[in-house]
Amino acid sequence: MKLREKCGVAGVFSADGKPVAQLLYASLIALQHRGQDAAGIVLADGGLHERKGFGLVAEAFSKKDLESDAPVGIGHTRYPTTSTYTENDIQPSVCKNVAIANNGHITNYEEVKGKLAGSYEFKGGVESELMAYFLSMQLDNGKPLDGAVAGLMNALDGAYSSVGIADGKMFCFRDPHAIRPLVLGKKGGTYFVASESVAFDMSGAEYLGPVKGGELIVFEREGPVRKQLIPEDVRHCMFEYVYFSRPDSIIDGQWVFRVREKIGEIVARESPVKADIVVPVPDTSRSAAMVMARELGARYEEGVIKNRYVGRTFIMPDQQTRVEAVRMKLNPVKPVVDGKRVVLVDDSIVRGTTMREMVKMMRAAGAKEVHLRITCPPITHPCFYGVNIPTFGELIAGTRSIDEIKEYLGVDSLHYLSMGGLKEAVGRPLCTGCLDGGYPTEYAKKLAEERRDSSGSSCG
Repeated sequence: MKLREKCGVAGVFSADGKPVAQLLYASLIALQHRGQDAAGIVLADGGLHERKGFGLVAEAFSKKDLESDAPVGIGHTRYPTTSTYTENDIQPSVCKNVAIANNGHITNYEEVKGKLAGSYEFKGGVESELMAYFLSMQLDNGKPLDGAVAGLMNALDGAYSSVGIADGKMFCFRDPHAIRPLVLGKKGGTYFVASESVAFDMSGAEYLGPVKGGELIVFEREGPVRKQLIPEDVRHCMFEYVYFSRPDSIIDGQWVFRVREKIGEIVARESPVKADIVVPVPDTSRSAAMVMARELGARYEEGVIKNRYVGRTFIMPDQQTRVEAVRMKLNPVKPVVDGKRVVLVDDSIVRGTTMREMVKMMRAAGAKEVHLRITCPPITHPCFYGVNIPTFGELIAGTRSIDEIKEYLGVDSLHYLSMGGLKEAVGRPLCTGCLDGGYPTEYAKKLAEERRDSSGSSCG
């Protein structure tokens, strides 16, 4: 099983009044890795114009959809954590004169929705619809935008990095812990907001830095107006560095590629082993594996090939189907691994199904030894901030010791990056809720206790 994160967001505002649709489209193409099931845009030119579709960005929009002179636009790429959803769940969400695209997960969504349900009929099940309605209601009651967003922040618990449009103006904001990424860019009189800086590169825009946790930015013709609504208490999602973000992106002031290189160096230092080759499981472990090979004095080899046209295994109906899907998706290169002592590098182990099958395939391809190195610490708890980490009982590291996992996977040795190594590599305050139960928000802690009690697990 590979972890999935819900989505990517982007926004473009032209202070010069120039069309932004093509720039927004390019930004979403760059964020395609964050969501491949659906995409949507909202363009503003006096009114709000929605364009939504299922599939990849290039499939979701027609040429005609992008023929607009609108100087403001926001967009979203969706990666749902379940197999069922409708067009009403494709963001951005629109309510009256407000549009919102959101990345993250509101832990108290059902509670807040319940309070609003009497005054509004929800069409879908996404947090952005709740956020759009909340803000439109506050604005209709005469509150300024900063007051409306502050009220929303005080009502919500969880992770949200959001870009929106209200009364023709683009704005963005981020939860006080800045869990999910959100960064700013600029080219001439055009301003960009996106989940990752790579969204700016296709348009030649420069990276300006991150949106702060608890901050609201409103884009005016004279430039961005920044206001700190709630004090920032940074706890960035560690998976953005380990797995989700593209290596050529800057998030929160750091090149993702460099962080992954540092992780590879630390893992090699923590768990030296004699090996012939170091092989990454495509794709996100490549940066770490290259440095690991150098540190271990082994060759870096592309010993596993990925079929990119196979669907996701985590929503398949049963264990046997998931195992078969692994063989369709990943395949060892026999002449590379045959007779070799192999260090296999991956970013995480969740249930262990995929990795166990991968190790079997490496053995069948002739690998003499298989040493597994994981570039994040063991995942022992669910995530409540937008990552589809399953329940306590499904997590292999939550129910077995490292030695038991090693035996189950059938590897000669197993090492996870240490918690200290992770913090050293990233060098920023992190959310480690899925690793040690250290959730930064109160409602998530409550949900964790409820799920632990219901599963009978003693994880963590």
